[in-house]
Amino acid sequence: MPESSYHLLVVDDDMLARTVACDTLHEVGIETTECVNGFEALDVLRVRRFDAVLLDRHMPGLSGDEVCRRIRGELGEAMLPILMLTGDSASSDLASALEAGATDFIRKPFDPVELHARVRAAVEHKRITDQLDNAETMLFALARMVEAKDENTGDHCSRLAHNAVMFGRALGLSETEQHALRRGGVLHDIGKLGIPDAILMKPGKLTDDEWKVMRQHTLIGARLCSPLKSMALTVPIIRSHHERWDGSGYPEGLAGEAIPLLARVFQLVDIYDALAYARPYKAALPQVEVLRILREEGDRQWRDPALLKVFLDLVARDPASFSSAAPEAGDLGREVFDDIAVLGRGGV
Repeated sequence: MPESSYHLLVVDDDMLARTVACDTLHEVGIETTECVNGFEALDVLRVRRFDAVLLDRHMPGLSGDEVCRRIRGELGEAMLPILMLTGDSASSDLASALEAGATDFIRKPFDPVELHARVRAAVEHKRITDQLDNAETMLFALARMVEAKDENTGDHCSRLAHNAVMFGRALGLSETEQHALRRGGVLHDIGKLGIPDAILMKPGKLTDDEWKVMRQHTLIGARLCSPLKSMALTVPIIRSHHERWDGSGYPEGLAGEAIPLLARVFQLVDIYDALAYARPYKAALPQVEVLRILREEGDRQWRDPALLKVFLDLVARDPASFSSAAPEAGDLGREVFDDIAVLGRGGV
């Protein structure tokens, strides 16, 4: 992104400081829009987009910290770089600004070279983040295409995202791990894009050769998602959710705790959904039958026994929460798909 295409909002009640900052940025080809106070800045940000905000910390009426909080909160601009102009040097003052949402600091009186360097670094960091967001958006859109191919799956991905997070929360997993499970619900079968429709949509039993092809979807999906560092915890779910505790699963025949934990967690939710809802080749089963089959799979040493016990207890205790009619059943998955539309409109 050439610097000549940068557009910064400069907010400072001091006309001289504001003019010097804008002139400095203009010298390197950066376009600016000026605001004299925080209220004006918030009004402008509601109708225009900028690559960054250069914001004075001490202004009458609405402080820089408060403007920062409102940009992050009211306007929902979580990723917009906000560089705070300040004469403060105390650590407590800087910490307060960071807590309000500032991205970086530029001390007054500023050095033109430093101003330019910090602005450039902040904008380029956001550009890279946006590229990653766009890549993730494409993956989620592709996953939606996989789901849309099969009218029988309904809100399969949304249900899995919801139920996987429910199970992860019951296990006491971290928010990061729950987020990975949520993404796994959406992306676990993205590799089916590489499987011919004649096999993917076949209403009857697959032949041995067709199964060999179908089993490749885990590896294809892992290859699609692994270049993104943000998918580090989700890729093992995609790759290993068809492994079995006794080592008889695929694609690698992993056994026991060699199977990644999140894959072991997710596969129980995936199996539950496959049994409890209709597929092209089978009718939906009643929950009592679903739980019986899951116990049988445990007896065969196909599933992590400790996780299976927790899952069975959870479903038996609160079966309504694992229903497609549960109030939040679609929210966690659909929220991901809603993000696609937001990002597509240039949101953050």
